[in-house]
Amino acid sequence: MRVLYCTDTYPPQVNGVSIVTQVSVTGLTRSGWECAVAAPRYPAATHAAWSQDAGSEVGAGAVHSFPSIAMPRYPEIRLARPSVAQLTRLIDDFRPDLVHCETEFGIGRAGKAAAARAGVPVVSSYHTDFARYTEAYGARWLKGMVSRYIARFHRSSRRVYTPSSVSRGELSGLGLTDVEVWGRGVDTELFHPGRRADGVRAALGMGSRYTFLYVGRLASEKRPDQVLEAFRLASELLPRGVIHLVIAGTGPWEEELRAAAPPGVSFLGLLDRRSRLPDLYANCDAFVFASVTETLGLVVLEAMASGLPVIAIPEGGVRDHLRDGRNGLACKAGDIHGMALAMARLATEWGLSRRLARGARQSVEALSWDREVERLDLSYREVIERARRPTVPIPATAAVNF
Repeated sequence: MRVLYCTDTYPPQVNGVSIVTQVSVTGLTRSGWECAVAAPRYPAATHAAWSQDAGSEVGAGAVHSFPSIAMPRYPEIRLARPSVAQLTRLIDDFRPDLVHCETEFGIGRAGKAAAARAGVPVVSSYHTDFARYTEAYGARWLKGMVSRYIARFHRSSRRVYTPSSVSRGELSGLGLTDVEVWGRGVDTELFHPGRRADGVRAALGMGSRYTFLYVGRLASEKRPDQVLEAFRLASELLPRGVIHLVIAGTGPWEEELRAAAPPGVSFLGLLDRRSRLPDLYANCDAFVFASVTETLGLVVLEAMASGLPVIAIPEGGVRDHLRDGRNGLACKAGDIHGMALAMARLATEWGLSRRLARGARQSVEALSWDREVERLDLSYREVIERARRPTVPIPATAAVNF
C-alpha cells in the first residue's frame, strides 16, 4: 500500500502537526507501507536547528519539497504554493493508493485537487482551529468565512481525522459525517519522570525552586502572555525566590515577551525534542498552558507523560485529557488571577503536587503511538477498499413513485 502526505508543515519545522505527520510516516513505513511526503522546502538554518538525533526518522518516507517563503512577521512558518500540475505529476510517479491532506491550505489544497484529477481517494486531517485563530489575531469578522472554507475543504474527503472529541463535534456541526478521532498519542518512554535528576536541575538553574514550564509557540493563539502575567501575580503571593518559570519555544512574540518578563523567568528558545526537551519536562515541577485553540495539545500530553501536573483551560483538545484535581488544576479561559492562585497552590501544597503528578502520568500511559498507527493502518485500508468498490446503478424499475 502507498500513501502520499500533502502537508504545509513537516520536520525540521517543529509543531504538533509536523510531529504527528512524521509519526504517521515512520509508523506506517515500519508496518510495510510506502510513504511519500509533499512539504515546504526549509532553509539550511532550520535544518541545522533540528539535530540529527531529532531528525533521524524524517527519512522514513521520501520527502518532495517545494520552494517556500517565510510568512511575514512569522518566519518559522513557510508558505509554499505548488501548482496542481506539480502535485499531479508527483501522484502519477508515486502512484499512491491514498492521498492524505494534512493541512487545508497551500500544499494540502493543491494535493486535494491533484488527487481528484488523478482519481485517487483522499482523506484529510483537521489539526488546527483556524476559525478560533481569527479571534486571537483580532479578525473575528473572518471567523464565519474561515469555518465555511474548512467545511468545504473537508466535505470532499472520504474521511476526516481529528485528535479530540471536541473538534469532532465541531466538524459534525459543520455538516461533516465521516469524522474519526485519531492522533492522541504520546511517547511515554521518551517523555518519562525517570529523567529527573538533581544534576540536570542544577544545570538549568532551577535549584530548589518550584519550577513551572511552558512549551509552545510564542504567538497570540497560544496566549503565553497570560502565563507570564499569572506567574507575576503568583510571585507576589509567595516569598521571593520560591517559584521559577521556564519558557521553551520561539515565535513572533518572543522579543516582546522577553522584554515584559518579570524576575524568575528563563527563556530557552527551541530545544531538541528528543534529548533536551524530555529532560526539561521531567526536571520541572508543573506545566502551565493558557491556549484555548488546541485540537489536541500535544505538549500537555508530553508534560503529563513526564509526571507534571498541568494547569490549563479545559477547552478544545485539552478538555479530553485534563481532569481537575486528578492530573492537574483547571482554570477558566482568561482568568489570569485564577491561574496565579493555582500556581501558588501547587508551589505550597507539596502533597497535592505529588498526587497530581502521579495522576498525570497514569492518565496517559495507555496513549501509545504504536496503537494509534495500527488504527490508522486499518482505517486507511477501509477507506481504500470502499473507494475500490464498484458503484452499482439503481435499476429504473426500482424507482419509487410518490
